[in-house]
Amino acid sequence: MTDFDIIPTDAIRDGRATDAYFDRTVATLEHAEKNPRVTAEVTADQFPDGDFEVFAGLEDAVSLLEGVPVDVDAIPEGTLFDGGPVLQITGRYREFARYETSLLGFLSHASGMTTHALRARRAAPESTVLSFGARHVHPAIAAVVERSALLGGLDGISHVAAGEILGHEASGTMPHALVICFGRGNQEAAWTAFDAAVEDDVPRVALCDTYSDEKDEAIRAAETLEGALDSIRLDTTASRRGDFEHIVRETRWELDAHGYEDVGIFVSGGLGPAELGRLREYVDGFGVGGYISNADPVDFALDIVEIDGEPAAKRGKLTGAKQVYRTPEGAHHVALAGEEAPGEPLLEPVIRDGDVVAEFDLEDAADRAARDADRVGFAADPDD
Repeated sequence: MTDFDIIPTDAIRDGRATDAYFDRTVATLEHAEKNPRVTAEVTADQFPDGDFEVFAGLEDAVSLLEGVPVDVDAIPEGTLFDGGPVLQITGRYREFARYETSLLGFLSHASGMTTHALRARRAAPESTVLSFGARHVHPAIAAVVERSALLGGLDGISHVAAGEILGHEASGTMPHALVICFGRGNQEAAWTAFDAAVEDDVPRVALCDTYSDEKDEAIRAAETLEGALDSIRLDTTASRRGDFEHIVRETRWELDAHGYEDVGIFVSGGLGPAELGRLREYVDGFGVGGYISNADPVDFALDIVEIDGEPAAKRGKLTGAKQVYRTPEGAHHVALAGEEAPGEPLLEPVIRDGDVVAEFDLEDAADRAARDADRVGFAADPDD
């Protein structure tokens, strides 16, 4: 038993974090004394379809397969793809069969969240965008959420323990609970106490929608923390928002009219690319939560495409080992390995006979995602 419903690391590493039919497959192959050399590929779509997503989760996938006597090639993390393999494994099938469940989980979940993070980033390219999504998931995967957000280009994260794992300091100021602890009508006391208590390098951001009108609390906060206030934050509950864009514009107007042009506005609560696109003209920063953490995982599958050097695949899958390319026009192209094809090949060695031969850097991957998004015309709204 564990303290929480968390699969321990050793169960993932030794292949127990798997679907039962893989155990039975391995047992059957052992009984039949069969262990063919295969090439298996992870794909979401067989042919490019123009619906690009961001590849993520590779660092964990490589860690899972390190020491397993296989060769692995993959497209680099942060690469945008819309068809063909993102990862390819060559080796004796029994050596890696039990890892399929965890491998797909690492890639599917992170790629889905990173894709949504990049959409949020593209919706407000000049604004500060922070990840507020860790509270929507099991705490065991908070670091996965925050890493996906950073890989997608967000500026910061909120989860302390995840920040320790990732080497990225968490951001955050105050919740409604802090203001409520000082009592109705005592918002000034809460803001003043916060200013006195936290470190000097923490931005002074006052939450301004707890008890009264947003523009009223915004002016009161600016007057209370005269000269020290960096921003006010609006996190108005959806049932009380009405026209949120109008509320934000009205608050901006009121701050400017009272001489607080330098006080920024930060907003959070149920935001996605559409809201970021509408509000970015009036808002300096956003907190995006559920849109990223609740993103649907990419529907990856792992399929054998060659067996003992011969093409082999189930119906509905493209047979033969492949290479994928980024064409000069920014498209994605899939070809059989060894064929001449236009563009830059994307599948690169990451493991050779169990040894990791690639390096992973989160900032490099985030930069790659941003560059690739420009190359393929990735939009904040997938319908654009």
